[in-house]
Amino acid sequence: MEFLSFLVTFVVLNLLLFRTTFAVVDTIRPSEFMRDNNTALLVSKEGRFELGFFTPTTSSSKNRYLGIRYNNIRGDQTVVWLANRCEPIKDSSGSLTIDSTGNLVLFTRQNNRRKLVWSTNSSKQAQKPFVQLLDNGNLVLRDEKDANTTKYLWESFDYPTETILPGMKLGWDLRRGLNRRLSSWKSSDDPCHGDFTYGIELDEPNHTYPQLFIRYGTTKFFREGPWNAISFSGTSNNKSISWHDSDYQFVHNNDEVYFSYNVKKNSNISRIVLGERVLEYKEWLEEKQVWNSYYTLPGDQCDYYGTCGANSQCLLNEVHTMFCKCLEGFKPKNQENWNAMNWSEGCVRNSTSFASCDDDDDDDHNKEKDLFLGFVNLKVPDSQYTWASKSVNLEECKAKCLTNCSCMAYSFTYSGLSEGPNGTDCVLWFGDLFDIRQPYYGGQHIYIRMPFPTIARSGGNGKFKVERAVIISAIFLLIGLSCGIILIGFYIRRRKRYFNAGDTLPKRNKSEDEDLEFPSFDQHTLSIATDNFSENNKLGEGGFGPVYKGTLEGGQEIAVKRLSMYSGQGANEFKNEIKLIAKLQHRNLVKIFGYCIHREMKLLIYEYMSNKSLDYFIFDEIHRRLLEWPKRFQIVCGIAKGLLYLHHDSRLRIIHRDLKASNVLLDEDMNPKISDFGLARTFGGDQIEENTKKVVGTYGYMAPEYASDGLFSIKSDVFSFGTLMLEIVSGKRSRGFYDENNGLNLIGLAWTLMKEGNEFKLIDKYLLKDPFDNMEEALRCIHIGLLCVQQKPVDRPNMSSVILMLSGEKVLPHPKPPAYFTISDLWDGDRSSSTIPPSCNTSITVVEGR
Repeated sequence: MEFLSFLVTFVVLNLLLFRTTFAVVDTIRPSEFMRDNNTALLVSKEGRFELGFFTPTTSSSKNRYLGIRYNNIRGDQTVVWLANRCEPIKDSSGSLTIDSTGNLVLFTRQNNRRKLVWSTNSSKQAQKPFVQLLDNGNLVLRDEKDANTTKYLWESFDYPTETILPGMKLGWDLRRGLNRRLSSWKSSDDPCHGDFTYGIELDEPNHTYPQLFIRYGTTKFFREGPWNAISFSGTSNNKSISWHDSDYQFVHNNDEVYFSYNVKKNSNISRIVLGERVLEYKEWLEEKQVWNSYYTLPGDQCDYYGTCGANSQCLLNEVHTMFCKCLEGFKPKNQENWNAMNWSEGCVRNSTSFASCDDDDDDDHNKEKDLFLGFVNLKVPDSQYTWASKSVNLEECKAKCLTNCSCMAYSFTYSGLSEGPNGTDCVLWFGDLFDIRQPYYGGQHIYIRMPFPTIARSGGNGKFKVERAVIISAIFLLIGLSCGIILIGFYIRRRKRYFNAGDTLPKRNKSEDEDLEFPSFDQHTLSIATDNFSENNKLGEGGFGPVYKGTLEGGQEIAVKRLSMYSGQGANEFKNEIKLIAKLQHRNLVKIFGYCIHREMKLLIYEYMSNKSLDYFIFDEIHRRLLEWPKRFQIVCGIAKGLLYLHHDSRLRIIHRDLKASNVLLDEDMNPKISDFGLARTFGGDQIEENTKKVVGTYGYMAPEYASDGLFSIKSDVFSFGTLMLEIVSGKRSRGFYDENNGLNLIGLAWTLMKEGNEFKLIDKYLLKDPFDNMEEALRCIHIGLLCVQQKPVDRPNMSSVILMLSGEKVLPHPKPPAYFTISDLWDGDRSSSTIPPSCNTSITVVEGR
């Protein structure tokens, strides 16, 4: 009996000793297990954090999760990281270990069989792997044979949940394509991904002006403003993030774009956490045993994204009540709604005609220049449609905006590109300006374009400075005023003659009808068809404006393109598109049904394409899997046939000038149709090329001779086609960054792989997963694509030769080096040896869809 009592005591003591010993270890090695049913924990070396199994304190379920919590806060169960946040274990059968591949794996048992719940994804197998919980809360997978103790095969800091800890990076590792961002819990007892996310978003295509966003689903909820070398500028609480116990850092280079923070006192416990509708910076108050929130975002009503609509700023009065105000030079889009404090429609310009953007006016010396109004201490607008450049000064920045017809504003501000901590860069904005406010702290200057002549007042914050002599403008005003009453009377009398009562369209004269040879639609009819241009019917938005789905009374489905007043496409481009498409008949060109001109609104009515545009498929991780090779090849051949018709078989030779993935629409059978002829030009007779003073199109698709010298021809379209074909084969955007050492873009990558004999590596990985029987055809397309993007136009094939090559009936010559080989070639072309001569006064207008 005594022996039995001794044995029981011995076993109990050993179990307690084992549990205690295990509870203080910070590592797991192969063949070691951490099981839920023995309440074992992994504790960091100095006892700051613990890794273990738990059930949310507010949950009535028995769901179990593996997570990291604070170990040195008495009675607090705050979780800072979760492994299986969307895959709960239904009982206490969870088990953690290292498997034969060197990865950390979490298992459960169901019906006496192991079921994998979660695992790390290290691509490198360690010789001697082990897992360690560090004192900063980072769970890391390492190789014990590696002397570099900071080199991790996997780390939990790369996969945050809803919390940022000191030392954790929030943002992008561009080398690995890794995006670290937060997502809220679905509810207090369900840690799976909720509706809110928080992270750094990169502007396309060159990642020059990143921003921090909170999103509610896909909707922008809060924008933190750009980094100004000290903090994120422009929100109501930016002064608070300079909290004396924290240091903030923002890193932006070719390899990484991220935000992080550290505490100055090692004893301080802090975290940044994303909850429902709010981001909070919290510190633990030991004396009160509570988490204290030092700042929250959004901080006031003006912090919510786009509250005041476009081209206006949000302000707070003395009692912190929000109100909206149009920027100088703008007026409410809907005055009645604006007066009723419904500001969502925003503001529009008082005048929309820019002096320096007339493509057909050769008398450049007689043109007046547009004005720029300087706004002081503002949260600068959303940078979704921006272009940023280093190595230019303020005057050069202004000149870049002035010569670009789509540029609406510029700022010479910090964007992280320049060398040194206080570098400033030129940033250009295109289109409407959103989400502007007068912040409490950290605002910046911005200069907004105004048509000449603009009479302005000088003033304080938010007021503009007159950049041209007021006296000259006043003289023009007095001269115009003397004729004003007569002209207004003449206009009113003439308007009565041209409009019928209740009509929405002016009566067209006979010559216009004969010129356009095309039916017009009533604006009211189109408004009904599109449910008053409802957001629910919006198909997308390009550089010239949004496109809506509509249904006419008879059931006919249509697509309606509403041209933006600031799109750069004026009456000439609008009529040009109508005239061209009305005369084109080909199965690979989109059909146009008619047009509508209503006051300042211009609408084009197309056939509706049920499968949207090509970019919707090839650049999306999910949708591109639906495009198997036979379908992709069919699309390539269809685009080629459409271009052949434009270049050789139509009544007039037509150069499209803006061929890209978003301008190729797909019908219900995935047949491609080239669309958007607003920038197209016609050639007559034997004409093969032309020169323009205003270069318009899309970076990444523009031929070099067109981008640098304004020279376009059928060979510039061939270049665009070659670029598009490489995108279709690879599933990659032409303007992406695909080689971390040499800065290669898609064209450069294709050329390099061909020289190495590894062209197959360019093919979309989703095509290569299954047995790929069309390898030869895909490689042929890569070869043809490189022939089409050769530097010199004379070396590129015409479209008739391309079609013969695609059919396999022609031997392929070896391509010469391509034009845009690296990212810097593409984006710094205006500063290279092929710089446009100043006398050309050429502008490059980026016309790029979202």
